[in-house]
Amino acid sequence: MVNPIVARSLDEIKFWSRIMKEHALFLSLGFTYEQQQLIDEANQFIALFERIEERLARFTVNSDFRQVQAFNNEVYQAAASIWAYKRKVLGLALRCEIRGSNNYPLLIDHTSREAAYFANRLKELNEGRLAPTPDDVIKENVFFLKIMADHAKFIGHLLDPSERKLVDQAREFSNDFDQLLFQAVDLDSMRPHSETKPILDQFLDQNRVSVVSLRDFKKTARELIEACRIKSNIHPLLADHTFREAERFIQIIDLFEASLTGVQG
Repeated sequence: MVNPIVARSLDEIKFWSRIMKEHALFLSLGFTYEQQQLIDEANQFIALFERIEERLARFTVNSDFRQVQAFNNEVYQAAASIWAYKRKVLGLALRCEIRGSNNYPLLIDHTSREAAYFANRLKELNEGRLAPTPDDVIKENVFFLKIMADHAKFIGHLLDPSERKLVDQAREFSNDFDQLLFQAVDLDSMRPHSETKPILDQFLDQNRVSVVSLRDFKKTARELIEACRIKSNIHPLLADHTFREAERFIQIIDLFEASLTGVQG
């Protein structure tokens, strides 16, 4: 019988290790030639997460639970290390100790929040936490809504100003997700009264509609960027990266809805 903790652990590592590797690549591309030490550190993280991906390929959902727990601990250390690197770079940027970089402070902070999320998920899984509580549903949506709002801002900023229609669409998505985020924060402050199934169902349904719309926008943008049909500074891999994260959020909403149905239905 498949251990659900093992299956979820391998799934989290597969998804987020690739994200961490790509973060390191994007950061390295954003530094100037004068920031070679930071580039070298980023390249070390690329290599680290590539090794993790290689080791992950040796595991299956039928792998020994204790071996997967040990692997989780190792990957946790890698996630914590890249989080510390990102926070160091953020500090340098905010103190103006690195200049000319294309790595904006919000982008660096964004990637560090995802590293912290990844590390925390591995910690929870090794503690045996799989099924979400209503509190988890709200807090995880707060996290992902902020991520989606950030993506819309990055896309709008990296598009060429002449792409007026796409820039306007990105700005609209940014405003939409900012409002959803504020609603989620309000709902979080209303606990425990917000922890009723009808309220959580409506909350998830509303978020799903907006995430699907943003996911489709990202998919179109990715295809246009890959075909060189729009003007932007968006790397094709970055376009795919943000698309995959929107897909991930939709999957998580599905998991939460299934869990709520099973527990409270």
